[in-house]
Amino acid sequence: MPAEWAPHSGCYVSWPCSEKSWSGFFEEAKKAYTEVIKAINRLEPIIVLSDPSTSQEARAAVGPEIDIVEISLNDSWIRDNGPIFVASEDDRVSMVQFGFNGWGGRFTPYDEDAKAPESIAERLKMRRYVAPMILEGGAITVDGEGTLITTESCILNSNRNPDLSKQKIEDILRDFLGIKKVLWVRQGIYKSMIDGHIDGVAAFVRPGTVVHAATKNESDPNYPIMKDNRARLETMTDARGKSIEIIDFPIPDRRDIDGNRIAPCYTNFYIANGGVVAPIFGEPNDEIALEILRELFPKYEVVGIRCEYIGVGGGEIHCITQQLPSGDFITD
Repeated sequence: MPAEWAPHSGCYVSWPCSEKSWSGFFEEAKKAYTEVIKAINRLEPIIVLSDPSTSQEARAAVGPEIDIVEISLNDSWIRDNGPIFVASEDDRVSMVQFGFNGWGGRFTPYDEDAKAPESIAERLKMRRYVAPMILEGGAITVDGEGTLITTESCILNSNRNPDLSKQKIEDILRDFLGIKKVLWVRQGIYKSMIDGHIDGVAAFVRPGTVVHAATKNESDPNYPIMKDNRARLETMTDARGKSIEIIDFPIPDRRDIDGNRIAPCYTNFYIANGGVVAPIFGEPNDEIALEILRELFPKYEVVGIRCEYIGVGGGEIHCITQQLPSGDFITD
């Protein structure tokens, strides 16, 4: 599995189609999606997946220059229900389809979302490997050199893979994603509705370097979680045997939007070709997070997009995107 900063030939986003996911903020969420789509499309080609029931709306929102591909969908979190693309040493690209069960059965229906990788493979005429475990893409971050970080709270949760041991899960990740070493931290954001994906608290930004959420506020319920995660990472080495460099990233304030509890996170950014599209929330920590990203990616354009209404649905920018690596497709 290539790192996110490896060259892309495109990026997938699923257009929102489930009004119930947005607790009365459906229109605001679609406006935020449109901003993200247009920002990424300036950096690399974007493909918008749309349920047939919303394709006309999606075309009107994003404009004629962006591809709209109709496939049946239940929701709009392609990072989690979509394919994970892998590449050979000679840059030939195929996909892996992991099982998807609606984030541990919490959100139904999910039958159409679970079939999305198959639909995309048929359209691309791309080889598809089916992995024997449940996994959402937001639950992992990789360095492209064989190291993967994930959270125990999600992948080891009994609502995902109750019959698989930790060792068996590592074996599957090695077999299907080319992973050489799996690093386990405790959990993601406090009381996460999806059991704490890694992309809510940490992300690789180059081999051996991770941004990790941190707070000095000991009354924040995330404080002990992030302290424990960081302590674990400090003792770990990557697949090359090198220590992990950890860069502290701020945590936005938890908040309510008309009674909807959201847990925004700055680590949920998307690394595109020549740019980083990052979530912001209208608070002082926004500029701190963006400045850290500018320092980490000095040759990249860093774009901040207001994302609190995407957060109402349970995610941010990384959650709604999935990169397609550059390379020739394996079709046989």
